[in-house]
Amino acid sequence: MKDFITVATFNFQHEIFSLKNILEQEGIVYFFENETLIGIDPFGSIAYGGIKLKVHTNDEELVRGILKGLNENDPLKIV
Repeated sequence: MKDFITVATFNFQHEIFSLKNILEQEGIVYFFENETLIGIDPFGSIAYGGIKLKVHTNDEELVRGILKGLNENDPLKIV
C-alpha cells in the first residue's frame, strides 16, 4: 500500500457509492480510507479528514479522468 496516493476526498459515505461501482467496472484497485469510521460517525468527517480515495500511482491519471468526467456530466458534482 505504500505506492497508493490520495486522489480525492469526500465528506460523506453516500458520495462514494457510484464511484465504487465505476472503479470496480474499470478493474482499478482502490480503497477508501476512513470509510467505515465516517459511516459510523458521519458528523466527524471533518475531524477525521474525510473519506480519502486511495489508488495506485499507475492508475492516478485514469481515476482523475473518471472524476473529471463525473463532475462535467453530473449536475450533482460528486467531488
